[in-house]
Amino acid sequence: MKRVFYLTAVLSAVLYNAPSYAQQVSDSLLPQATLQACIQYALTHQPVVKQARLDEDITEYTIKGKLADWYPQIGVDYSLNHYLKIPTSYFNGNYVQLGVENNSAALFQWNQNLFTRDLLLAGRTARDVRKQAKQNTESYRIDVVANVTKAYYGMLLTERQIDVLDEDVTRLERSLKDAYNQYQGGIVDKTDYKRATISLNNTRAQRKTAAEQLKASEAQLRQLMGYPVNGPLPLVYDTVQMVQNIQLDTTVTVTYNNRVEMQLLETQKTLLDAQLKYNKWSFIPTVSAFANYNFNYLNPEFSKLYNNNVPSSQIGLKVSLPIFQGSKRIYNIRQAELQIKRNDLDIENLRNQINTEYTQAMATYKGNLNQFYVMKENVDLAQEVYSLIEMQYREGVKTYLEVITAQTDLRSAQLNYYNAMYTVLSSKVDLQRSLGTISTNNY
Repeated sequence: MKRVFYLTAVLSAVLYNAPSYAQQVSDSLLPQATLQACIQYALTHQPVVKQARLDEDITEYTIKGKLADWYPQIGVDYSLNHYLKIPTSYFNGNYVQLGVENNSAALFQWNQNLFTRDLLLAGRTARDVRKQAKQNTESYRIDVVANVTKAYYGMLLTERQIDVLDEDVTRLERSLKDAYNQYQGGIVDKTDYKRATISLNNTRAQRKTAAEQLKASEAQLRQLMGYPVNGPLPLVYDTVQMVQNIQLDTTVTVTYNNRVEMQLLETQKTLLDAQLKYNKWSFIPTVSAFANYNFNYLNPEFSKLYNNNVPSSQIGLKVSLPIFQGSKRIYNIRQAELQIKRNDLDIENLRNQINTEYTQAMATYKGNLNQFYVMKENVDLAQEVYSLIEMQYREGVKTYLEVITAQTDLRSAQLNYYNAMYTVLSSKVDLQRSLGTISTNNY
């Protein structure tokens, strides 16, 4: 009976937790993997983005930790001493023992910083340090959006290539059957039949290669999304909508401040300016106020040590100013000035880099866009040519070699079309990235 009761309890617990477990699993998967959904998923689950958010939290606590020194600093020190031999002092020509065997003290301390350059630096740079952390996170988010988008297009391209090859396999199987029947009927020799077999084998081999490439493309997309390895990833897309999204205004010019990399350098320059002021403040004294209360207990008998208290207390103002440090403060100022100059050169170099990226991305996009329109026209022409030659072959006007050539041209035109479409979409992402117009606020 105990065993039956135990098994029943375990089964009930499993059944009770099963719905919640299933809900957790389903929440981590996408029912429909549209591009928008994939990007949103990546921005939530990608480890790099999570790390960036953790860095923001770390930065926030670091700032709070430094600013906490503006608050009063309160502490207690306690000591208990027993002299094995009482200290001896020399007084009026005689050696005299001073003190008692047992003593104890408790020191209550209060300190308030009034002026210190460390706290001034922390207070003035807190906002910019937070901004820098957020800009770092935004930089990672932009990378995720761009990389996931391009990987998504790459996987779609491979899927469409497989679709084209499947259609070609169907056409070739039909052509092989027709060629074989004509060969059996004595209408043509076995050359057409053999050629059809060769073409079908080649297409099947290409289809197998594309299927293996699809696995690699899907693995890359999963990695960039932070998606579970074993969960389904059903891509959902609208080809018509994607074709409409190909267009981009090519008259737009680059604005350097739109790039998050430039924003980071500008923020870094602000922080370097604050560091220069910090080093100059080293010639200003540090000021703090303090108050102490000391409990003193003295007695030669340990059991009576805490019977009498001989307290002392004091308040005061402390001013600290180093006079000479081997020109260390001057060297630190020179170093900070050079770091600012170096940051200015980084900004200048980034401007040149952005301009080059923009020029290359624009040229690539325009070239790919033109290639896309050409390939789109070629697909219509190749389809028309194939239909006409196939019909003429059935009527005995054209040879089977011409049919195979038309089929090859059609397959190549379709593959080139989809390749051009996804290539121009990817180059559009690169162009938007160079312009700094990729926004993560929509996801």
